[in-house]
Amino acid sequence: MFTGIIQEVGSLAAVDKIGAGVRLTVEASRTANELCVNDSVSINGVCQTVVHKDGSRFAVVAVEETLGKTTLGGLTARSSVNLELAMQLGDRLGGHLVSGHIDCVGQVTAILPRETSWLFKIAIPTRFERYVIPVGSIAIDGVSLTIAAIDGNLVTVSIIPHTMENTVFSSYGLHTAVNLEFDLVGKYVERLVMTRDSGGEATISIDRLKAWGYDV
Repeated sequence: MFTGIIQEVGSLAAVDKIGAGVRLTVEASRTANELCVNDSVSINGVCQTVVHKDGSRFAVVAVEETLGKTTLGGLTARSSVNLELAMQLGDRLGGHLVSGHIDCVGQVTAILPRETSWLFKIAIPTRFERYVIPVGSIAIDGVSLTIAAIDGNLVTVSIIPHTMENTVFSSYGLHTAVNLEFDLVGKYVERLVMTRDSGGEATISIDRLKAWGYDV
């Protein structure tokens, strides 16, 4: 589990094909210093397992399932990547709950400079529109962000200078592909509402909430 607060921008020292998968070797001294083999680490928002560590470098292996759902397969040597260590119980939750399980890949459609920030417009697949709400949370390449506006399948986020300087947002251009993870809470609520009991009634409904004593 992660929070979407990027702790370091690393650089890919090597990208090696392993069958249908890819071994990514990341140069990142601060992050590597905290990691051990078998630890989880977020790379551009994707939860990966450390399989090797050597000094300021660590390696992970992205398999077919991961490559098919994320942008990791498009990374090359010297690519910059957002890094976050797994959170510890008792840590401050500075962003929001981020699992590191990518829902889909989006695309940057506009970058609009403002006086003290930048607006990034991200196109998301239409089937995921239901998971975004105004002023809700979204993780883009592992960065916890607040949704500033929604227009159909276009999501706008505002990027402050600190985020621009300390994440890979500074490398984005038009049509850049980005990993997207939507808020966990909304997905769980949707699942509960859609689930039916043995009698065919929704697990959660207005009538049931009233019966349980909620003022709805």
